[in-house]
Amino acid sequence: MFLYNIGIKLYYFAVWLYSFFNAKAALWINGRREQQIAQFNNSTWFHFASLGEFEQGRPILEAIRTLHPDKKIVVTFFSPSGYEIRKNTPLADAVYYLPLDTAKNAGQFIDAIKPGMAIFTKYEYWYYYFNELHKRNVPLYIISGIFKPEQVFFKWYGGINRKILTFVTHFFLQDDQSKQLLYNLGLNNATVSGDTRFDRVWTNAQQPKELPLISEFKNGQKVFIAGSTWPEDEKLLATLPALYPNWKFIFAPHEISEEKINSLVNLLPGGTVVKYSQLGVHNSQFTILIIDNIGMLSSLYAYGDIAYIGGGFGVGIHNTLEAAAFGLPVIFGPNYLKFNEARELIALKAGFSIGNEGELKGIADTLITDDAFYSIASKKIRTYVQEHTGATQMIMGHINP
Repeated sequence: MFLYNIGIKLYYFAVWLYSFFNAKAALWINGRREQQIAQFNNSTWFHFASLGEFEQGRPILEAIRTLHPDKKIVVTFFSPSGYEIRKNTPLADAVYYLPLDTAKNAGQFIDAIKPGMAIFTKYEYWYYYFNELHKRNVPLYIISGIFKPEQVFFKWYGGINRKILTFVTHFFLQDDQSKQLLYNLGLNNATVSGDTRFDRVWTNAQQPKELPLISEFKNGQKVFIAGSTWPEDEKLLATLPALYPNWKFIFAPHEISEEKINSLVNLLPGGTVVKYSQLGVHNSQFTILIIDNIGMLSSLYAYGDIAYIGGGFGVGIHNTLEAAAFGLPVIFGPNYLKFNEARELIALKAGFSIGNEGELKGIADTLITDDAFYSIASKKIRTYVQEHTGATQMIMGHINP
């Protein structure tokens, strides 16, 4: 525990130092410092690392809110990117930053919200919070959990991490490999239920939000959507609009600071680009649109035909399923191996990994010019999402209070 405690303190100190130079780190520090935790009794506590995990766990959150409208729900986030966007969600009675994982903080926080049940999505394993819940006999569930052999839980030095796992009441897992890895540790309290993201994106695709300005921009033409892109992605994608002048292109960058947006604008052909914040009533003359806000992407895909998902030239690709649910074949960079759905979509020939500009142009040209190939890929990817729904129903059958 000594090393764990030192690690937590060092992490906090590093973020504190970084906060003098980085706005996101400042939010991380100040948000925790300034928040006041309200008192609840027998609440349901949901914790999410960030925005992606919130959307992943949202089907369970919505189901509990619907079935038990009088039950208080408390949501916590680790990251500002989740908290700042969802701090006013009507699905929760209170939204907080998760206080740093210390024995004192865990005790005080759980004393305040008095959870009758805690639900963590995918990952985020905190020793003191889990231990405190365990001591108080509060059921703790992991939903859409996934484990890989290279994780610290399965290393010789991961003793404290394995101890954390023993505090979990039940694991709801994405795949059989995760269940086997837990079984190898002597943990049998696991069910392969699938990934609740499929339920979330499928529901979203059945009831897409209307975006009149996007419809006006589209103007009946085919649209290539580049979602959650980073500069490495954008350098490659910037070559496509000139090759396909009959198509329209929408970029939704992962970071939307003025500096990042302007850098993207400078990469693209002049005179053809408009930012979403600058769209007027008549905007169909533009061929490239840059989304300079957060929160639209999952609805944007309803207006697209092909999607590129960013992040594959960095730590890993972002959410492919939001686009897949609308039947958009997806293209992404080479760092996708830790994402089960990406590997499965490649096997179906409905998802495509590229490593350079030539490969991007090759698959884009095939999808744009070969109608039969495109049609098959589109049908396969939509069917794939539909066939993987059902995790929410299985989980709720077990945890419904």
